[in-house]
Amino acid sequence: MQFDAVRVDGDDGRRAADLLEHLTGGDPGPVVIEANGRRGVYFLLPPGSSAGRAWPPGAVPFNAARWTVSYVPVPALGGRTWPLAWRCPPTAPGRFVHPYLLLATLVAVARATATPPESR
Repeated sequence: MQFDAVRVDGDDGRRAADLLEHLTGGDPGPVVIEANGRRGVYFLLPPGSSAGRAWPPGAVPFNAARWTVSYVPVPALGGRTWPLAWRCPPTAPGRFVHPYLLLATLVAVARATATPPESR
């Protein structure tokens, strides 16, 4: 299976996954989480959909754009694959996280968690 991915580390990735699940009635498309290290959250997108977008800071796109090769960790559908797990497993062939919805969600999370500038 081919796909693009966007990784968001730590709490911001988990906040984005929470919001996407809420907005989609629990089926945002496939989302992978890491339990250790940077605690990355990988949102799997349709092939070719992550390149050429202005992702907010902290969002790292992975794709097969020209002159690049990306490797994204994906857990097995059954059994244990710690430290990887499906936050939201694939539900149908060709079902991915919608790139525009993810982008809007990541912008909303970034705004909500941004430190306000000090007043002068």
